[in-house]
Amino acid sequence: MADNECMDVPELLESASLLVPEDAATENDITVGDIWDYLVHDEWEIALGLLEELGDVPSLPLEFWEKLAEAAEQLRLERSAAWCHWRCYEIRNGMIRADLTLRPAAEARRTTPVSGAGVLRPMWDIGHIAPTGGRAVSIASLWVENMPCLEPGGRATVRLVPFTPSHWTHVRPGRQITMHEDRTVAGTAVVLEVHRPSTAMPAG
Repeated sequence: MADNECMDVPELLESASLLVPEDAATENDITVGDIWDYLVHDEWEIALGLLEELGDVPSLPLEFWEKLAEAAEQLRLERSAAWCHWRCYEIRNGMIRADLTLRPAAEARRTTPVSGAGVLRPMWDIGHIAPTGGRAVSIASLWVENMPCLEPGGRATVRLVPFTPSHWTHVRPGRQITMHEDRTVAGTAVVLEVHRPSTAMPAG
């Protein structure tokens, strides 16, 4: 990130745009060429949002998300900055996408909504056994897709970033895992996708 500190918002966005393949497009067929039109007219916030969408199309490098995170911070767009930093974290540590259902408030300790922006770091039972013979849990941060929060009893697609990626190498799509904030089960998830850490980055 050191190279970004002396760059202003337009420079950061232009630099990030250059990392996107020309043939990449969003679901609405927005391309990097369209984004350059917004950059020319100083529409920084729109350009940033579209670049975030384009980030889902190809497998873009860590540098892309670092530049967007810095631009979002300079624009004081907290949610956008949090998302871009999260994507950096996914590249470094890998990501597990899952369908999560929280237990209702009447059946679980949690009675308040779960933050959707990667704040919560719950424990997950992914099948490991502790040396004592009991179940061992692994920590992974939680991001709720397309929702600011998830209410008790609610269901959503979530993204998990492991603290220790090596603990999760056996996890495959279709596997059921459970979420814990204490000894009780807080929610149940079915794994949809597994993305390993980037081979170009150290895991951790």
